[in-house]
Amino acid sequence: MTFLLPLLVFFAGCGASGPKETTEIGQLAGSATDGENAGEVAELNRKLYASFTATPSYEDYVIGGGDLIQVSIFEAPDLNTETRVSARGGVTLPLLSTVQVAGLSIREAEQHVERLYLEKYLQDPHITIFVKEQFGSKVTLMGALKKPGTYDFYARMNLMDVLALAEGLSQTAGRIVQIRRKGEAEKPAQCLIIDLDQMIKEGSEELNVAVKGGDVVYVPEAGSIYVDGAVRKAGSYPIRQEMSVQEAVVAAGGLQSFADSRNIKLIRYVGKGRREVAKLSLDDMQAGEAAELKVQDRDVIFVESNAASAFFQGLRLTLGTGLVGVGYQPPPQ
Repeated sequence: MTFLLPLLVFFAGCGASGPKETTEIGQLAGSATDGENAGEVAELNRKLYASFTATPSYEDYVIGGGDLIQVSIFEAPDLNTETRVSARGGVTLPLLSTVQVAGLSIREAEQHVERLYLEKYLQDPHITIFVKEQFGSKVTLMGALKKPGTYDFYARMNLMDVLALAEGLSQTAGRIVQIRRKGEAEKPAQCLIIDLDQMIKEGSEELNVAVKGGDVVYVPEAGSIYVDGAVRKAGSYPIRQEMSVQEAVVAAGGLQSFADSRNIKLIRYVGKGRREVAKLSLDDMQAGEAAELKVQDRDVIFVESNAASAFFQGLRLTLGTGLVGVGYQPPPQ
């Protein structure tokens, strides 16, 4: 059965079941896809470079907290002001009090301020914004890339753009990318897992997601799995020889006290943009077919929670064809 879900499906609520089961655990045995070689990595890189967005203009610069900006009003020079963007993203402007500008491009901020002055104070205002000091957001690129490192993040970029910053994938790269994003306000930290084959080879543009300042983009080497949910050390792990699902969970620190040991999902890529989901329990992993099943490159193991407290602390799973996003913030210990 083909595993196809809408691009973003949010499972939220006490006792949420996560991705629906699409197959029996026994059907995943022997479903390995063919290995990839260096030539295919080169093909991915060629398509990556071809899709690289042109160098952004100054107007594309995204204003961030800490930036010092100069706001000039052609029709009312007495209202010109120089102000620093607060940590909450606002600036104080004459007559307008606090205006939120963080996260807007320079052009968007100019239009936003023009509208505010137009509503009450000025007729057809013309406003320019100049960034005098850039606090400088960063994006961190890690893993199997040609030039991993921390790069200045000044303008809106999507995933292909930032991978091109690192000059593409190394020959040992796997076929997934993780984007880790810190929490903001009441939003928990988030992780997205993007399938490179589907994004680049198959042209799934919706997977070429926007990257934000502060994001960490990680490309694991081939032969990795991802474990998340109600485990102690969620993340990407290399596949050891003949590694079982239970061993993968152990590598992630084992189950949290609020984990639902009867509801563990194995999400497996089976080729051509398809995934299957099988449900198993801790008992299954210790005996029978599940105990014999070995993990494969690109497998995602997600452990559900059976505790209401875990949900209210921010357990969330988003899953789609080629895209698995997991956001998780555990309850206080």
